[in-house]
Amino acid sequence: MDVLSSTRNGPADASSEEDGRAIPLPGGHEEGLVTQAPAGEAAPAPQGELVEPGRALALADFSPPSVSAGERLVRLAYSLGISGSALTAPFRKPAKPRLLATVANPLPGSKVAGTALRAGHFLVHGVKAPIAQIDFGGAARMAPPLERVAHSFSWLADLEASAPREQAAPVAERIIAAWLSANAKIPSRPGKGPAWSVANAGTRELNWLVHAPLILSGTDKALRAKVLTTLGETARWLDRNVGRAEDPLGEVAGWCGIVAAGLLLPDGKPRRLYGEAGLIRALGELVGDDGGVLSRSPLCQMEAISLLVRLRACYHALRRDPPQALEAILALLVPPLLTLVHGDGSLGSWQGSWAIDAAELAALVSASGVRTRPLRDVRQWGYQRVTAQKGLLLFDGAPPPLARHARGGCASTLAFEFSHAGQRIVVNCGGASCAGGLVPVRLEQGLRASAAHSTLVIDDANSTAVLINGRIGSGVSEVEIDRRTQVSEKGAGATRLEASHNGYASRYGLTHRRILILRDDGTELRGEDLLVPSGGKGKKGKVGFAIRFHLGPGIDVGLSEDGQGAGLALPDGSYWQFRSGGGQVTVEESLWVDGHGRPQPVQQLVLQGLVSRGGGNFAWLLKKMG
Repeated sequence: MDVLSSTRNGPADASSEEDGRAIPLPGGHEEGLVTQAPAGEAAPAPQGELVEPGRALALADFSPPSVSAGERLVRLAYSLGISGSALTAPFRKPAKPRLLATVANPLPGSKVAGTALRAGHFLVHGVKAPIAQIDFGGAARMAPPLERVAHSFSWLADLEASAPREQAAPVAERIIAAWLSANAKIPSRPGKGPAWSVANAGTRELNWLVHAPLILSGTDKALRAKVLTTLGETARWLDRNVGRAEDPLGEVAGWCGIVAAGLLLPDGKPRRLYGEAGLIRALGELVGDDGGVLSRSPLCQMEAISLLVRLRACYHALRRDPPQALEAILALLVPPLLTLVHGDGSLGSWQGSWAIDAAELAALVSASGVRTRPLRDVRQWGYQRVTAQKGLLLFDGAPPPLARHARGGCASTLAFEFSHAGQRIVVNCGGASCAGGLVPVRLEQGLRASAAHSTLVIDDANSTAVLINGRIGSGVSEVEIDRRTQVSEKGAGATRLEASHNGYASRYGLTHRRILILRDDGTELRGEDLLVPSGGKGKKGKVGFAIRFHLGPGIDVGLSEDGQGAGLALPDGSYWQFRSGGGQVTVEESLWVDGHGRPQPVQQLVLQGLVSRGGGNFAWLLKKMG
């Protein structure tokens, strides 16, 4: 199969003898969590519990809401093209466009971005774009983040948060009038400009309905009628084109727009029944059994939660309960997202995401109404979370997403992030999905590369091919992962992760295996990166490698005199030591994208050199001192 994430219970090849011994500690440290076996004796198996094997990435199976035989017939008729008014009231004229209820917005926006709108600018990831210069017709392409904000009307939440309705509504009306003028003719199908992608059209329909008081409370009756007419036309366009979405998340957005229109526009019951069935089916193709979206992107996870939270608010506006399946899926989506949250409450940098601010994440989780804890082992989504007192380790233990799911896909297999007491120590660069703001668009592909993540890279090549428009190509197709808890002879406990991937096997004949051991007090992280011949016999010659450790913001670095280690002075006053078991450690420049989408200059430690095609192993240690 294309994507496999499996657990290995025992040695898979010759290098698996590493399972039973301690990683050699550089710098003269003697205490090991697992002792080295004497020569000639079998190495002891690590003590502790083997975590239950994970399964391959799979599609979740959700059933559409249970309805009566008559409602099934109505749903079928509507899907065949019979209008809602003909099905609900065949002997009267179609109802005039109007809204059946007012929705209370469950997700507050950014007051800063809303203030910028009132001053005449879109503010997207730190960049101001004058509204008067925006081409809403799509002839002149905008940066992707600005394009999404402008055409999905997600900015309505920001405007609502910035001022009372009587001050915000005139601004919203001016922008929507300009947008309607530029999009007077609706295309027959998607692809005719960014305004009419299924994702943008579905999200726009939902946002117009949720924020209707902002765009329909003015004195301009002609604009009000035009907005209501466009709401109906967009809903009909989505009915016909939702199956042509650019990716599964875009299809979910389209179905959410259809269901919201079915709830809040007249004669909508047939559309609602049709939309609910389609939405549940689309969510089943988007979400894995453990609740992680199959794009493996935390940003997509957040977007899916946001769509369902706003759609649920539409149900509540009519005093209706949403289908039980929607509530169940929402409850599934939140725990995996929390898996990738650091101790300071902000997000880890994975699959195009950046360190999204803790307040934004907390507001989303609060609006979901789901009270839960992070998952430790999200095997299908592909991430591992190890908590050790104040220490927190996040690890990517799965292949990149399938091409049809990828949105900002990154070659990050076997990368990790590590923080202690809320201070990020080892990070990934992140931020590919906000390129076009303060992060230049030209950096987007570089931020998705293996070298932008804290992992091993061979010959400056990506473990999985990084393509344009967020897509990915061939590379890692199989990952083996083993997670254990173990105890040393001295009684010290630790969690051990061991994983390998085949992304370099076809080009270099080498498999990358990584072992990470985090001590239970959170103050010591040991690692070993191994390159193992993927065939029975190693190839001749040597190839360059680099193990990169991108460092968190505000960390001062000083190299040791022997060139095999470094001291890290953290902003919180603590001091950590990095040591390598062999090879020179250098310091290079890097960047890290912060919670507001702004690139911050940071440094990275690089352990690099040449390795034989017959394989090699490289041990390292990160330890808190004092």
